[in-house]
Amino acid sequence: MRMISKLIIFSLMVSLLIVNIPQKVDASLGVSAASAVLIEQKSGRVLFEKDAHTKRRIASITKIMTAILAIESGKMDQFVKVSEKATHTEGSSVYLKPGEKLKLNDLVYGLMLRSGNDTAVAIAEYVGGSIDGFAYLMNQKAREIGMYDTHFANPHGLDDHEDHYSTAYDMAILMRYAMQNKTFQKISGTKVYRAPNPTENWDRVWKNKNRLLTKYKYTTGGKTGYTKLAKRTLVTTATKGDMNLIAVTLNGPNDWNDHISMYEGGFKGFDMTEIVTKGKLDISKNKYYKDHLYVKKSIIYPATNEEMEKFSVKYKLSKPTKDLKDSKNEVKVGKAAVYLDGRVVLETPIYYENNQTKKKKGMFDFVKDIFLSIIGVSTDG
Repeated sequence: MRMISKLIIFSLMVSLLIVNIPQKVDASLGVSAASAVLIEQKSGRVLFEKDAHTKRRIASITKIMTAILAIESGKMDQFVKVSEKATHTEGSSVYLKPGEKLKLNDLVYGLMLRSGNDTAVAIAEYVGGSIDGFAYLMNQKAREIGMYDTHFANPHGLDDHEDHYSTAYDMAILMRYAMQNKTFQKISGTKVYRAPNPTENWDRVWKNKNRLLTKYKYTTGGKTGYTKLAKRTLVTTATKGDMNLIAVTLNGPNDWNDHISMYEGGFKGFDMTEIVTKGKLDISKNKYYKDHLYVKKSIIYPATNEEMEKFSVKYKLSKPTKDLKDSKNEVKVGKAAVYLDGRVVLETPIYYENNQTKKKKGMFDFVKDIFLSIIGVSTDG
């Protein structure tokens, strides 16, 4: 399972490296933020950027990393005992009490919706053993997913360390990774959450601080942030039709409108274009490959109208071996590379399928199997 996880992370890193050379499509788009970036979730393509690779303080958008590590710990249904230290954390709070026990799941909602610094410390102590231990996990995950201009020193983003920073681009990478998790998606987009209050007769009710969830109808989630040194920081996600976008601003005095402006520019200027269709490929006359090649996923990429005619696809196949036809499993035999204006933007593996192993049963076989199962005869020997 660990190997599969590493392969997924490696594939994501390769995808990011291939497609994320910034492509300034609309340099005239004005944003108030010192740093900003807009990317498309599926491909990772940068649709707009402004000083996106400059390292800056990030405030509470740090908690996106804290949340995804908590979710990936597999302990969301377990109870966390809140420490004295957690309750004394400065800044925004959900007013936890020393010794009370809440599910990790509830703490993550308090973290994302109300930006509770007390919940951040409680999560860090439980998942990482200590704040320092959790910071180690944060930085380890950052390297795994390609956040190379980022360093985490705490789970909340307070200005208590000089070496706590990231970039707009790195935070977009983090949000893209986190949004692949359905639990994170749900929490990030929740407008109101009711959490149990173990020491009182009433529940805690938390409303999401992300005003874009009600201000802009296409918004699906995000995280707000502010400290005196970082100023306003914001990460949000939005979906319109089949296009999913991520916007990040750092030190943005007019961040709500910055995000709306970037989203409107992205939705208006780009369309999701299917370049390679999932399924069988008829690209080889070789007797070993003919009628046996396929791709598992379609390649879909955001493009402007002017770019539609600039796509091309190159198929690269390895030399077939004679024992290929005897294979009972799918075999990776090459790759399809999509080029935009002469530059590779996405790749997907090409597989060989032995038709004999995938032969479908006919109606006679279906009826026969049912009959044999009724009389108690095994159909698999």
